[in-house]
Amino acid sequence: QVHVAESGGDLVQPGGSLRLACVASGSIFSIYGMGWYRQAPGKQRELVATVHSGGSTNYEDSVRGRITIFRDSDNAKNTVYLQMNNLKAEDTATYYCHVIINDASGVGFDYWGQGTQVTVSS
Repeated sequence: QVHVAESGGDLVQPGGSLRLACVASGSIFSIYGMGWYRQAPGKQRELVATVHSGGSTNYEDSVRGRITIFRDSDNAKNTVYLQMNNLKAEDTATYYCHVIINDASGVGFDYWGQGTQVTVSS
């Protein structure tokens, strides 16, 4: 059993900063990748950023340069962060953590958190 939990969502003013955290816990053999997605009301869920076990990252174009994804330096903590700077109203959404966990055979399984709300408003 794997549990994924996000934290850090809040109400912030435009131009402000926020750091989200996601922790994966439970029966974890190895993590292939971790990422953040977001979903605004009436819109489809979209990719924000991902980071893979080798350290490579990928960002959605609209957040590049403002948002940084990084793993905790202690891999055993199975934690990923999303540092968001210069936040804009269009960043308002529920942010979901996504984790791909490999079993001993190398088969990957997807896990999602329940989401954390980020609201950017004055």
